[in-house]
Amino acid sequence: MIKCSSCNTEVTNDYVKFKCPNCGKAVITRCLKCRKNAIPYTCPECGFTGP
Repeated sequence: MIKCSSCNTEVTNDYVKFKCPNCGKAVITRCLKCRKNAIPYTCPECGFTGP
């Protein structure tokens, strides 16, 4: 089960995954709703917060 890093809901399609732009260790998953609304996410490894 893949969950959005911002809203913590399960995602099945229309999402992106990328490594944290700060530390490059954690994988951030973002759903379409959170991407469109620029809801912040926090990296679980380094605490970086991004839009």
